[in-house]
Amino acid sequence: MHKRKNMAQPALNPVTLILDDGTCFRGKSFGFEKPVAGEVVFNTAMMGYPESLTDPSYAGQLLTLAYPLVGNYGVPPFSIESNGLPAFMESGKIHAEAIIVSDYSYEYSHWNAVESLADWLKREQIPGITGVDTRELTKVLREHGVMMGRIVFDDEIGSGEEDKLTVGLSERDYESVNYVDRVSCKEVIRYNEGAGKKKVVLVDCGVKANIIRCLLKRDVEVIRVPWNYDFNHLEFDGLFISNGPGDPDTCDEAVRNIRKAMQHPRLPIFGICMGNQLLSKAGGASIYKLKYGHRSHNQPVRMVGTERCFITSQNHGYAVDNNTLGTDWEPLFINMNDGSNEGIRHKTNPWFSAQFHPEAASGPVDTEFLFDKFVKLL
Repeated sequence: MHKRKNMAQPALNPVTLILDDGTCFRGKSFGFEKPVAGEVVFNTAMMGYPESLTDPSYAGQLLTLAYPLVGNYGVPPFSIESNGLPAFMESGKIHAEAIIVSDYSYEYSHWNAVESLADWLKREQIPGITGVDTRELTKVLREHGVMMGRIVFDDEIGSGEEDKLTVGLSERDYESVNYVDRVSCKEVIRYNEGAGKKKVVLVDCGVKANIIRCLLKRDVEVIRVPWNYDFNHLEFDGLFISNGPGDPDTCDEAVRNIRKAMQHPRLPIFGICMGNQLLSKAGGASIYKLKYGHRSHNQPVRMVGTERCFITSQNHGYAVDNNTLGTDWEPLFINMNDGSNEGIRHKTNPWFSAQFHPEAASGPVDTEFLFDKFVKLL
């Protein structure tokens, strides 16, 4: 039986999103009321806001959902599975700085819902804006590229509060922040300890819970380590490099540790999203920032050398420059929309990566075979 919650629409306070170029979008507040600043990005997925909001890769960003109706299926409970992972979220908290929607639904109905999106945002002190023309905002970001923005409540305009928000607002300042360090675990965490057939070191750059779950259900022990932890003294059978937020150029310590591991040419290595970029940097390639990134559930990618095309879930703002890959490396996947890199592989060693999310939920799961490939190499 579906749980339905009927809620009277409350009086909402006016709020303004101010982009770095001066463009303003006015709306109403339905979340926690505090001024915030960050990089304004858009996601075109039709569902999955609990997963997106708790994805650590959105740290430092104001998340715009292009799909107009948001909140109609509420929010699932925050519960922990026996393996220590959150059951219905991708991490232990909301990482996005704010959420921006066109039409927030005050009524929700879902068998697994325990609270509204608004109540969740207020509890975690995250602003939410409704009534914004998100189609126009998305067009602005597509034409200009992602840009910095700030959310200002109207009673603060003219009070000097909005001036405080400009501190650290420039794109250069945003890219200098090591968001990976903010979201990575701070100590070594072991899953399935002593029970897995093989041991995998997972470099946590902001890992999503479902990535760990995909490894665990393939009967491996996962040793989750902080992003800058030198794991090379440990005993393990394979190396996994996770997704994460921000600019990969802030993660030189991780790159150095990956290069140490690459001194063992038969060690299997698999990277996803940020992991694709860090593995590429360890192999000598360069990274560049995309105009507005890939954030959706419908990005088409083709496996190089084949006619196999997959519809993938993605969330990233940077890409690997294929032209800088060394002679020992080659692209593994290519984006069919813009031709950008979607993964690499080494020509002789068991090292490969995907820029998209084969574990994604919600989203298509037809690329989960990459986990099978990795585990078979162990």
